[in-house]
Amino acid sequence: MAITLTALAGLAFTVANPVPYGSSQSSCDTIYHGYQCQDDISHYWGQYSPYFSVPSDISDAVPHGCEITFAQILSRHGARDPTASKTKSYNGTIQKIHANVKNFTGIYAFLADYEYTLGADQLTTFGQQELVNSGIKYYNRYEQLTNRHAPFVRSSGEARVVESAQNWTQGFHAAKLADRRSGRKDAAYPYPIVVIPETDGENNTLNHGLCNTFENGPDDDIASDAQAKWTAVFIAPIRARLNAALPGANLTTTDTVSLMDLCPFNTVASPNGTVSAFCSLFTEAEWHQYGYYETLNKYYGYSYGNPLGPTQGVGFSNELIARLTSKPVDDESSSNHTLDSDPATFALGRRLYADFSHDNDMTAIFSALGLYNGTGPLPNTTVVEAPQANGYSAAWTVPFAARAYFEKMQCRGQKQELVRVIIDDRVLPLKQCGGDRLGRCTLDAFVDSLGFARSDGDWDQCFVGNYTSSA
Repeated sequence: MAITLTALAGLAFTVANPVPYGSSQSSCDTIYHGYQCQDDISHYWGQYSPYFSVPSDISDAVPHGCEITFAQILSRHGARDPTASKTKSYNGTIQKIHANVKNFTGIYAFLADYEYTLGADQLTTFGQQELVNSGIKYYNRYEQLTNRHAPFVRSSGEARVVESAQNWTQGFHAAKLADRRSGRKDAAYPYPIVVIPETDGENNTLNHGLCNTFENGPDDDIASDAQAKWTAVFIAPIRARLNAALPGANLTTTDTVSLMDLCPFNTVASPNGTVSAFCSLFTEAEWHQYGYYETLNKYYGYSYGNPLGPTQGVGFSNELIARLTSKPVDDESSSNHTLDSDPATFALGRRLYADFSHDNDMTAIFSALGLYNGTGPLPNTTVVEAPQANGYSAAWTVPFAARAYFEKMQCRGQKQELVRVIIDDRVLPLKQCGGDRLGRCTLDAFVDSLGFARSDGDWDQCFVGNYTSSA
């Protein structure tokens, strides 16, 4: 459920009177820094980490003498319950433990009374607030534009994604109401949201599904194979320790991973993001191993480790080019020509854009754009941390409520506008287009560097062979 309009007055007061970061408060998830509870482990939960501000070697401040002229956010939905299939599996693991274990002691004592109450697929209250916070942060970051312009908003059709878009707009709106320069008015609200369905066969640049070879061919197994090899390395000692501490449990490898998953999922099920007791069952080193387990899934599923991974992000990449250059979309991959040719559903010439999607799709989009192209191939026998992987990990790129900012700026003494990309507050160096020391390329150089996307990125390979959906 989205936050009701009657709550916006109180939310606007909160925006106008923010609690300083670091002061006493009921939650350590903040608007500007994201999730900071036990960051030695919570920043290593892969795509199940709540959004947090990633360290950046380059300042994300607007450089002196420059003015932001365009700001596109691409966001993942907020924290959610497990998917339906996983919630069933997790519940089964808990029932198995309760049926077979007679004594629970020490850090395992809480399991005796633990009841599995997680739902399936829906945003949690915590996840809703993440997107409200994101809308506030975006408004305040780009206040020179946001106090004069309304965002053009699109969402992929999954309910949790649409709801996340709504929550984000509520945060943006509340921040505008709190801003004296905007006149504390926002006649454009509620902002229209263009929703692109996720039904089978639908062209949707915010959700993969059209590429038959990728969805149903051999490429579909690359990520699971990489994870399986790494699982054989790191899970065995964890499983042995748990089975020794819980006699009779007879936990499998899958059960062991499930218990690790229950740490982030129970944490984001708490309205304030209280760290779950499940998290204490594992060491800091084991959480780094787990985070890498999830990173392998993204890298070999939707990034450079999969031959057709980046191809899934080509459609959005070409839409981004269209917005940056104010020219019609030129794409023959996943874009919807009906929507993209209609100014009501794909407006050009706007200053503010907001799109809402999923972690897998964002991973593919980053790869189609050539971001993190200095990463990999990632080994499946040892951990490679994000700083050593060109800034790449699932937690650093696509946590819950992840957000990428694509900025254009006009600077004194510079004839052409400059482009900058910021992912979860980390400014990317953009070496692929000759990025300067502040991570900026000229607009022409940035677009020229996107040859993969502009040539439809191997889309013709999506229909080679007889790989059709089994659904």
